[in-house]
Amino acid sequence: MRTVGLLGGMSWESSLEYERVINTEVRRRLGGSHSGDLLVRSYDFAAVERLQADGDWEAAGRLLAADARRLAQAGAAAVVLCTNTMHLVADVVAAAVDVPLLHIADATAAAAHDAGVRRVALLGTRVTMERDFLVSRLARSGLEVVVPDEPDRTTVHEVIYRELVRGVVDDGSRAAYLEVVERLVAAGADGVVAGCTEIELLVGPEDVAVPYFPTARLHALAAVEFMLSG
Repeated sequence: MRTVGLLGGMSWESSLEYERVINTEVRRRLGGSHSGDLLVRSYDFAAVERLQADGDWEAAGRLLAADARRLAQAGAAAVVLCTNTMHLVADVVAAAVDVPLLHIADATAAAAHDAGVRRVALLGTRVTMERDFLVSRLARSGLEVVVPDEPDRTTVHEVIYRELVRGVVDDGSRAAYLEVVERLVAAGADGVVAGCTEIELLVGPEDVAVPYFPTARLHALAAVEFMLSG
């Protein structure tokens, strides 16, 4: 089993899901008391959130790149960035290490293609929905990506930061998200990407009528594939 390094705590609510999915899947495949071979760097999310709010992506990139190097030096054979939004600096992190950075968009795109989906609705933080780093990576795989219009975009973003990263899961917010999804599906989306890892705490595949792609789970399963393929 190869060791995988997790850059997490962004927020820890979703990072716990990464560890749960990885360890559960390793045990399912190998049996007995097996679990994942992981190195974890978990951040104080308030500090990372300040960098995001200030738009200081250069400092964020330096922070994550330095810790990716530490994980690789400690024995990680690959690095997983346990967040969609911080993939804005994925190229900086990848350039800092001599081991693979397993990209969240690649795992998501593979699942969408396997499901026969070609036009996906992307929900996430404002940065993820409005900046090109995730959209373009998905588009390079042949997917068409659509995002919510306003005021739906603000609704999706604010639920993440005001509730989900603080562990608040509200039925009213779930209903609001599902209304956003319904409008995107009516506009032609044939799949939905939960492009913020915390969204999976609020909306599951059973809640939507089209294929649903939970990026944290898909990313974690890709980490297991890497871990067990050595």
